[in-house]
Amino acid sequence: MDQTDTAPASDAVDEPATCRTRRAGGRAARQAMRAAPLADDVRPIRPGMSGGQYQPLTESGVARIHEAALTALEEIGLADAPPSGVAILTNAGAVQGADGRIRFPRALVEDMLAVAARDITLCGQDPRHDLLLSGTRVHYGTAGAAVHMVDVGGRVYRDSTVQDLYDAARITETLDNVHFFQRPMVCRDIADNLEMDLNTIYACARGTSKHVGVSFTEASHIPPAMELIHLLAGGEDRWRARPFISNSNCFVVPPMKFATESCLVMEALIRAGMPILLLSAGQAGATAPASIAGAIVQAVAECLAGVVYVNAIAPGHPAVFGTWPFVSDLRTGAMSGGSGEQALLTAGCAQMHRFYGLPGGSAAGIADAKLPDMQAGWEQMCSNVMAGLAGLNMVYEAVGMHASLLGFCHESLILGDDLLGQAQRCVRGIEVTEDALSLDVMRSVCLEGPGHYLGHGQTLGLMQRDYVYPRLGDRTSPKEWVEKGRPDLVARAVARKHEILGGYFPAHVPAETDRAIRARFRIHLPQQAVGL
Repeated sequence: MDQTDTAPASDAVDEPATCRTRRAGGRAARQAMRAAPLADDVRPIRPGMSGGQYQPLTESGVARIHEAALTALEEIGLADAPPSGVAILTNAGAVQGADGRIRFPRALVEDMLAVAARDITLCGQDPRHDLLLSGTRVHYGTAGAAVHMVDVGGRVYRDSTVQDLYDAARITETLDNVHFFQRPMVCRDIADNLEMDLNTIYACARGTSKHVGVSFTEASHIPPAMELIHLLAGGEDRWRARPFISNSNCFVVPPMKFATESCLVMEALIRAGMPILLLSAGQAGATAPASIAGAIVQAVAECLAGVVYVNAIAPGHPAVFGTWPFVSDLRTGAMSGGSGEQALLTAGCAQMHRFYGLPGGSAAGIADAKLPDMQAGWEQMCSNVMAGLAGLNMVYEAVGMHASLLGFCHESLILGDDLLGQAQRCVRGIEVTEDALSLDVMRSVCLEGPGHYLGHGQTLGLMQRDYVYPRLGDRTSPKEWVEKGRPDLVARAVARKHEILGGYFPAHVPAETDRAIRARFRIHLPQQAVGL
């Protein structure tokens, strides 16, 4: 949280000398209060605060979506399961029809929901970054598969690299309001898919001690990947005790088809002890129904099929109900991640994971804007706030994403920490207690005191515990802004990026572990790039 002072609006106008003197004492006290860091348990915002105040779906709407999803699974089913998946699902009670599609009786879905994992913990390499996915507890983080980096200085897009990925991870390590780091971009400078998968794991886990999410292109990559992960964890037993990496798995290709290779990846990783994000990413109007309710129905049906699949392999295996329907701009068919419809879709999906009592995740914070500008601000804030208010456990793609997921921006990631701070303050809501009603304070100030609350004990006590302040956002008066050289928000983010990347190298991976990894695998980041 930023400790830089910003003047109240009243300081910008001329006042009598007596008034200025009286208020100056209050301001000095406020400055002293803000200079002292708060303990984690009294900070105004923190990971895992409970949302759920916003419910775009009525109770009957939720029930109708559930019923429609069950009907879709029974009557339409899913195509293209791999042979191993067919065996797993039919042995559990699913039915393969003459058309090859796998259909799911309602009783089977209900049985698997009964054994599915709830209240799971996604571990960080550092236990202080553990994420408890329970109820309406909300966590924000990155995700995506952007193929470009946004160069804000040149206002151009370029291919993303493994260095960019590592830099994004270590920036995330410094950000209080970005709670996990799922790979947001593809390492386009690594042509070999196996080496790309392995270097993605290394760059993410080397750059941050927060929980990491990664993807795999082929099932054959899992054995070497797990060997690398076991080295990072200090052994297979330690990994299985605290799995700090999850698999973002697009196990379906909407509409209503299994992604054969991804299913094989999922099967292997379940056996390896890795948590799974069951990701259904249809696009309303293209690969999902154009209606918002219909897009949610299809995503729920596909993810329920995933719940059956996972729990038929390993009952109670940790999995996130990843309903991620996206939106099309129906004028062009292009994706519109920054739209109000996207925000509604994400919030509706949050209600469905609450209905099932399952850990849930969906996408928010996506900007269609190409640069971190005003359009990006309104697009990112709208869906992030609505996702949090709806009680979504894992808000993916919350920061840094531009051009409808095609571009990632380090500066936007940094600015997003401020944005998410404000979003989380909205999630926390308003506490109404006897003290908060403030009648005694009002009596004291109005009947006995100076006639203002600046410097009052309650004000000093709440200024850090109830209020969130931006680190880079500017709240100065126009006069102060001019005196400070008219600071530009993006320029401040650029400076902060250079400050972080110029000398901050997370050291949670021991040097001897790094040497063992480099002796076994071809790591594309040179040692000096990670501070060794």
